[in-house]
Amino acid sequence: MNERILRVLDFQKIIERLSQHAATSLGKDLAAKLKPSTDIEVVKQLQEETDEAAQVIRLNTPIPLGGISDIRQSIQRSVIGGVLSTSECLAVADTIYGGRQAKEFVENLDEELPLLQDVVAGITPLRPLELQIKSCIDDHGQVMDSASEKLRGVRSSIRTHESRIREKLESYTRSKSNMLSDAIITIRNERYVLPVKQEYRGAIGGIVHDQSASGQTLFMEPKAVVDLNNQLQELYAKEKQEIDRILRELTERIAEEEGFLTENVRLLAQIDFMFARANLARAMKASRPTINNQGIIKMQQARHPLISMDQVVANDIEIGKTYTSIVITGPNTGGKTVTLKMVGLCTLMAQSGLQIPALDGCEMAVFEEVYADIGDEQSIEQNLSTFSSHMTNIVDILQHVDDKSLVLFDELGAGTDPQEGAALAMSILDEVVSRNARVIATTHYPELKAYGYNRENVINASMEFDVQTLQPTYRLLIGVPGRSNAFEISKRLGLDHTIIERAKSHIGIDSKNVENMIASLEESKRQAEKEYEEAHQILLESEQTRKQLEEEWNQFDQKREELYKKAEEKAEKALRNAREEAEMIIDEIRKMKTDATLKEHEWIEAKKMLEDAQPKLSTKKKAKQQATTSEELSPGDEIKLLTVNQNGSVIEKVNDNEYMVQVGIMKVKVKRNDLQLIGKPKKTYEKPLATVKGSSYHVPVELDLRGERYEDALLKLEKYVDDATLANYPKVFIIHGKGTGALRKGVQDFVKNHPSIASARPGAAGEGGSGVTVLEFR
Repeated sequence: MNERILRVLDFQKIIERLSQHAATSLGKDLAAKLKPSTDIEVVKQLQEETDEAAQVIRLNTPIPLGGISDIRQSIQRSVIGGVLSTSECLAVADTIYGGRQAKEFVENLDEELPLLQDVVAGITPLRPLELQIKSCIDDHGQVMDSASEKLRGVRSSIRTHESRIREKLESYTRSKSNMLSDAIITIRNERYVLPVKQEYRGAIGGIVHDQSASGQTLFMEPKAVVDLNNQLQELYAKEKQEIDRILRELTERIAEEEGFLTENVRLLAQIDFMFARANLARAMKASRPTINNQGIIKMQQARHPLISMDQVVANDIEIGKTYTSIVITGPNTGGKTVTLKMVGLCTLMAQSGLQIPALDGCEMAVFEEVYADIGDEQSIEQNLSTFSSHMTNIVDILQHVDDKSLVLFDELGAGTDPQEGAALAMSILDEVVSRNARVIATTHYPELKAYGYNRENVINASMEFDVQTLQPTYRLLIGVPGRSNAFEISKRLGLDHTIIERAKSHIGIDSKNVENMIASLEESKRQAEKEYEEAHQILLESEQTRKQLEEEWNQFDQKREELYKKAEEKAEKALRNAREEAEMIIDEIRKMKTDATLKEHEWIEAKKMLEDAQPKLSTKKKAKQQATTSEELSPGDEIKLLTVNQNGSVIEKVNDNEYMVQVGIMKVKVKRNDLQLIGKPKKTYEKPLATVKGSSYHVPVELDLRGERYEDALLKLEKYVDDATLANYPKVFIIHGKGTGALRKGVQDFVKNHPSIASARPGAAGEGGSGVTVLEFR
């Protein structure tokens, strides 16, 4: 991209905003050097980096980049033998720390960020070097006593000498304060001195190091402290030598890690640059574009990046698929130039790895060159007119334009005779369109309104104008050419009606037809947009309702299945308990070795009755599987007719695939696939009979008296014992429950004197315990 196009489209202002979002001087330096790329793979890589950084920002966890600075010059000085200052060494340590923090931050993120993770993988922590520097230099850039044993000792001696000097000088301030201008101890030429009055110079004695502006005060070093000050200066020199040695040692260590440090700085600059681009996208409410090399631009609700969001008007624009050129017509101040610059600037931003201010789903193309002829660039020095200036640019563009170019023409053909300018504009457009370049041009010429209808790959557009308010709306209308609003504006401003009608009579029939066609198109487009919005809103509401119904149905279906499952589990548990209890009773009776023992086939039939009593439990899944089975049905089988979801029974089989069934009061013939077997008719079994002398008594082996009144219970007991005696039972079970014990005592009192009862005992653990009394007959 040439520098002129970057200047014309204000790309430098985008760079300035980008630099403001960089956290370090390293990131600001990369931002300042940013240029659009023409390599589609490089552009995709940059967009992917920006998107990954944007994902991190969306987590509201800013990456820590504090303390990082540009230490490249310091690294180079260490390599060529220079000795770094304490602040330079500290900057190296802080940058190492900042790099380590950034590396750990990215590695601890849960998101999949392959590019960002690949960058931080190259950062070398260099923890030992950081600790070595921090153990020698404090946060204020001062070499600490702990840097070496020698430095500790020298500084201890310095403090001792300073203390001795102050003690001696303080004796002067106490005893000879009248000879001093002020009773203080100060320093001149790195030596401790006293402010002595001029007239007492001889009385104090010593070396004069300075005097006041008036000459009345001399800063003197008394003879008593000269030797101590000399010794102190020697210690200062030793301290400096030791500090220089420590810094030289640290510099050598830094030089040893030159390769890792330089690479760390490069990677940290790249990270900061990535997050600067992402922060700019967030500030602009921008989105990531899909990049292509087919010359396709498609943006919805795109905004000019440099216009405040509360003032800019968003527009939809598309070029490169069904048409390659757009001709925008309409009056001045309607927003044509802003739209032109917006497309060009968004293209440069996309090719620089920056996201663009438009809705998600936008597409941007990578162009080899972006050409623009925008604004009045006439040169007084070159004695060029407006038209000549435009033609100079256009000639240069036509020499280089091809199918990988984006060309932006503002007011094409302006600055000369309207008829010649319009003809020239159409000819230039024909040439550029023939080269398959992507072209957006603005013009005033009415002759170009019909241009899009007569050329392939060209479409008309205009900037909407509100005649009621006499203000442009800045909305781009694709497919509708701009029309003159001079008559309507003049009428609203109060121009006489007869003058307007006379002016209209001077307009040719063709011009009137064109204006009427444009007006009709504008109205149709507005109506279509309104209906589209209404239909889109209805679609969104319908989709929301459908999703809500699906969600509620799924919840209902899930709840129903859960209830089915719980009911089946409860029923199965009850059946299991009943079966176990029945098995215990049967086993207990079978153990009785008496004449009343039932035959084995009777036990089998009783067990079969128990099994048949179990209901057929099924889930939804089982029902579906059963509905498709080809199991043979028999008359009397209980079925469900799936087509009407009603239960019924089989009357007869018609053929291999059809049955006559009874559903309610209707008899219908249906196919087998529409029938679901619910169950077979249950067989009836007679209870075992107790036979006595040819008579049959239906006498159970147990009597349940629970809930009976005391007198009624004894009457039932008396009758039952007589029946059991006739049935020739060896023993029976009287269930009276535990309760207060009154009913149990009444049973026991009754059986004591009964002639047929041999004994009575409480039930065993498996027979009901103390809630049952077992009677054994004679």
